[in-house]
Amino acid sequence: MSYQNILFDLNEAGVARITLNRPDKMNSFTAAMHAELRDALDSIQVNPAVRVLVLTGAGRGFCAGQDLADAEVRFTPGQIPPDLGDLVERHYQPLVMRLKNLRVPTIAAVNGIAAGAGASLALACDLVLAAKSASFLQAFSKIGLIPDTGSTWLLPQRVGMARAMGLALLADKLPAEQAAAWGLIWAVHDDAIFGSEVDALAARLAAMPTKALVRTRQLMQAAPTHTLEQQLAMEGGFMRELGRSADYVEGVSAFLDKRAPRFTGA
Repeated sequence: MSYQNILFDLNEAGVARITLNRPDKMNSFTAAMHAELRDALDSIQVNPAVRVLVLTGAGRGFCAGQDLADAEVRFTPGQIPPDLGDLVERHYQPLVMRLKNLRVPTIAAVNGIAAGAGASLALACDLVLAAKSASFLQAFSKIGLIPDTGSTWLLPQRVGMARAMGLALLADKLPAEQAAAWGLIWAVHDDAIFGSEVDALAARLAAMPTKALVRTRQLMQAAPTHTLEQQLAMEGGFMRELGRSADYVEGVSAFLDKRAPRFTGA
C-alpha cells in the first residue's frame, strides 16, 4: 500500500517509525489514515527486522483525534448522525488491540497536542515521551461523548480514579510536565532535545531482548484482572519460554564473560 496520510520508515538498527502526516489537520484521523496505519502495523508484525516502533506526529501536533469533517462521521444538523459505535468497532478498537498485541515494544513520541482519541492512542503505547510544550486533552465531553479508544481503561490505572474522572468530565488540558508528575506518561524533555531523546530511547530498546520486553508488557496488562496466584502462574509460563530463548543464553553468556550482550530478539 502506498501511504498518503502517514510516513513509515525502518532503519538499520530495527527502529520503525510511523509519523501521522496530516499536519494541516493536526494529524486527526480519517478512514484513509486508519487503513494506512493498520497496514503499517501489520507489516511490522510480520517483519522480524523490526525491534521497536516509534509513533509520532508531523508538525506541531501529535494527533487531534477524529476528524469530524471526514465523510464517515460528517452530518448536517437535522439529519440522523452516523453510528459512532460502528466507527469505534471498525477503526479504533482494532487499532488499540494491534498496538497492545504488537510483537515489539512501542514508544509514543508526543510532539504536541494529543487530544481525544489522539491522547488515547499515545497511552496505548508502552512508553510515552512528550515534549515540554505538549499536552493531553480528553476532549470528548465537549461534544457530548464519552472517552473511547481505551481511555476509560487506561486513565484510572495510570492516574487513579479521582484524576481520571476529572480529566474525562472536565476536559481540561493537561500539560506534559503535569502528566509526567501524575504518572500518566514516562518522561518529558525540552523541545530542543526531544527528538534526540526519542532516538536514544528507541535505539536502546532496539538493542534489548525484544521478546522479554513484550512478555513484560503482557504481564503488566494482565495484572489488574488477575489474582496473585494467576499472575504467578503467568510469570512461570513466560519464564519457562524465555529461559529457552537465544537471548537468555546470550544474556547469561555476556554476564559471565563480562561483556555487553548482543541480543537478536530471538
